[in-house]
Amino acid sequence: MTWTSIGSLSDIPPRGARCVETPQGKIAVFRTSDDQVFAIDDHCPHKGGPLSQGIVHGAAVTCPLHNWVISLETGKAVGADEGSVRTIPVKVEGERLFISLEALASRAA
Repeated sequence: MTWTSIGSLSDIPPRGARCVETPQGKIAVFRTSDDQVFAIDDHCPHKGGPLSQGIVHGAAVTCPLHNWVISLETGKAVGADEGSVRTIPVKVEGERLFISLEALASRAA
């Protein structure tokens, strides 16, 4: 798997997010309160809301438009809601963050 550097852990506040533009669309990269890092598509499966602007709690994010909760681990809607977004492999080496654009491209095909 090929990894692409997208910045450092300190670029994302705890319980926050940042967006990364890729050829396959916007990716939201999240940092939890315990410094876990997750990457998913930056659009809610409900109405396309910007998940990167949502509230991070535990390993989930709540969409700012209609309060859908999306698991950062699986990309699936939590509770009674249905739908999902792509999850993107992400790794942390020291302070550096990397995502696999290769995996992202193969999922888009």
